Amino acid sequence: MTTTPVHLETVLHWIDGAPAASSGAETAEIPDPATGRAVRAVALGGTDIVDRAVASARAAAGAWAATPSPARATILLAFRALLVEHGEELASIITAEQGKTLADARGEVARSIEAVEVAASAVQQLKGEYAEQVSRGVDTYSFRQPLGVCAGITPFNFPVMVPVSMFAAAIACGNAFVLKPSERVPSASVRLAEFLAQAGLPGGVFNVVHGGVDAVHALIDHPDVAAISFVGSTPVAREIYRRSAAAGKKVQALGGANNHLVVMPDADLDAAADALVSAAYGAAGQRCMAITVAVAVGDVADQLVAKTAQRAEAFRTGPGDAEGSDMGPLISKAAVERVRGALDAAEGQGGRVVVDGRAAEAPGSGYFIGPSLVDHVTTDSKLYRDEIFGPVLSVVRVDDLDEALRVVNASPYGNGASIFTASGAASRHFAHHVRAGSVGINVPIPVPISWFGFGGWGDSRFGDDGLNYDAYRFYTRGKVVTQRWTEPRRGVRPNFVAAGSQ
Repeated sequence: MTTTPVHLETVLHWIDGAPAASSGAETAEIPDPATGRAVRAVALGGTDIVDRAVASARAAAGAWAATPSPARATILLAFRALLVEHGEELASIITAEQGKTLADARGEVARSIEAVEVAASAVQQLKGEYAEQVSRGVDTYSFRQPLGVCAGITPFNFPVMVPVSMFAAAIACGNAFVLKPSERVPSASVRLAEFLAQAGLPGGVFNVVHGGVDAVHALIDHPDVAAISFVGSTPVAREIYRRSAAAGKKVQALGGANNHLVVMPDADLDAAADALVSAAYGAAGQRCMAITVAVAVGDVADQLVAKTAQRAEAFRTGPGDAEGSDMGPLISKAAVERVRGALDAAEGQGGRVVVDGRAAEAPGSGYFIGPSLVDHVTTDSKLYRDEIFGPVLSVVRVDDLDEALRVVNASPYGNGASIFTASGAASRHFAHHVRAGSVGINVPIPVPISWFGFGGWGDSRFGDDGLNYDAYRFYTRGKVVTQRWTEPRRGVRPNFVAAGSQ
């Protein structure tokens, strides 16, 4: 943390529909991961700035909840149009601060647009139920109502998609929202706030605060925040779940992952190898749905490793905005050292490094490391057990599908799992028995479209509800009304017969 030199632009908070400065002068520099040089700074806040944002959200929440849901949807559709119009700008912002390639960033924006489209259908999703004559003269019906003020704490790896997946649904349901993005990638969130204001969202319905642990704790502990959404590492997700639940809040906390791709002997090995390199090394492996483990079944391992290695060695590492880059830098120097340490440990525990990203030529002084492929990894090794969150693919060898399932299901994580096979019976057996929230059949990264819910099992999710379609239940609470009317029906003749019924 530093006091920012005057030549660096400072990213401010967004409160009550306008940029807002912190009460203090504390800032943090934001480096470009491709160069290591600071490109701008971000204002950091704590309890004071959170209190201001929550107060603004609380003041706006009542009128926003009373706004008809079709009118809320109209604003979200106008927001969607701005995302489409400014998609390339958003992709550039993502690449500049997060480092991923422009192609990956464009894909992130496209999935964000999809999430807004789902949110705009809230009129349909929030419909209740009605049961007539549950007792003599008694009817029962249900509906869902917004919570009030909700908060989101989001990670560095998806500066647009994860926040949009949270706040679009929350706002569509009639809530006000306070977003605390990663201080490493703050600019996209403020730009999204500007688009929402341009689309007609009233001031205070959406707010952005920047900060570290103090800001996170202030949001979790604030009595006017009814719900907390989080995406990040498993240790932090577990702690946020514990602390938020203890404070009586609704909480969804999505944690880490260690996703497996099982390759059967009858699989198309070229397709499987293509899938593995894109799923393991895309976005430099900094995705919660990245494939980190290839489970090679039977005698397929040698061929699979050879084909995957050939593709990994051809993967081009460079700045995200450079022509021809397949993979950009990691988010920080510490991330690079973490990956290097994991590879060092793997060699000491019996793993064979087939493709060594440590030896890759790193362009400039950015946070680069090349793709790595490690064969003969055992499930008790550090490389297998830890979430590396970098461009490392481990290969575990097993004899058959049942053993592959035992390997996958023994992992404490359950975010996603995939299988490549030509057998419908094998794929059905896998889909039924694997312990994971998202399953892929001949699909490497099984992230469902936004019209389905998203969230893992085990240590990959804490809380009952996930993102996307599941968010409508999370960002509302149900109410059931049982009614009986007993007053006399004045003006109705006792033996009245409807016209035309005789």
